[in-house]
Amino acid sequence: QVQLVESGGGLVQAGGSLRLSCAASGNIFSINAMGWYRQAPGKQREWVATITSGGSTYYADSVKGRFTISRDNAKNTEYLQMNSLKPEDTAVYSCNVNHLGQNYWGQGTQVTVSS
Repeated sequence: QVQLVESGGGLVQAGGSLRLSCAASGNIFSINAMGWYRQAPGKQREWVATITSGGSTYYADSVKGRFTISRDNAKNTEYLQMNSLKPEDTAVYSCNVNHLGQNYWGQGTQVTVSS
């Protein structure tokens, strides 16, 4: 079993930055892909970014050039650096990891961007 704990959400003005963290713990053997998703009020959850075990990164068009996903394998932690934030980035952000073929989710952290 893998547990994920997120941190770093909050309230920021448009144009500002936030850095989210997601730390995995438990009986960890090998984490494959790690990613971030978000869900805005009244909308479906959408994929934001993914980083593979080899370090390749992929981004949704809506965040490309503004967000950066990274990971520290020694700490079993992934990060999402969010710059040039926009009000439309307001959502609950959840991390996701794939461990031995199973997907695990964090509890979510609120990001609110004021105009």
